[in-house]
Amino acid sequence: MQFLHSARALGLCAVAVAGLAIAGCAKDPADAVGAFGSGGNRFGANGGAGGAGGAGGAGYGKYGSTAPGTPGDFAQNVGDRVFFDTDQTELSAANQATLDKQSRWLAQYPRYAFTIEGNADERGTREYNFALGAQRAEAVKQYLVAKGIAASRIKTISYGKERPVAVCNDISCWSQNRRAVTVLKGAEAS
Repeated sequence: MQFLHSARALGLCAVAVAGLAIAGCAKDPADAVGAFGSGGNRFGANGGAGGAGGAGGAGYGKYGSTAPGTPGDFAQNVGDRVFFDTDQTELSAANQATLDKQSRWLAQYPRYAFTIEGNADERGTREYNFALGAQRAEAVKQYLVAKGIAASRIKTISYGKERPVAVCNDISCWSQNRRAVTVLKGAEAS
């Protein structure tokens, strides 16, 4: 009987050590919290790792608070990114639906200025991908302006292929990297 209790305690210690090792490897402290949240989902609304649901739905995690009107609310509940087909800048119907939700949220919370970050996958030259990322960011900006969002609140930047979210030589990674991300700033819009 004593052996059984010792084995169980040893097993629990091994699980705790493994958990701490995994948490220590997280790039973002919020991801470590998300890995061990009480009953939460480690994946965000679009299946991306480390979303705000990771802390047991408590509204903490990678995006911070998901209370209405916060950047976490925007990212988690509205959607902060749209994706593009290869070499494309046209906004698909799915992109337009996401941007419609963004425009309604941004109209409701006009205190936020924001940056639209254009990105491309790793294929193509650096110069081509910077231009493509800029065109994608500008397409999103023009759509939001057409929906009534003041252009003075919006900045655009292209990262080209310099900031991939997934790295592999496969469509599964390339499709995640062809995106435009709307990043809210904490300061008031001018």
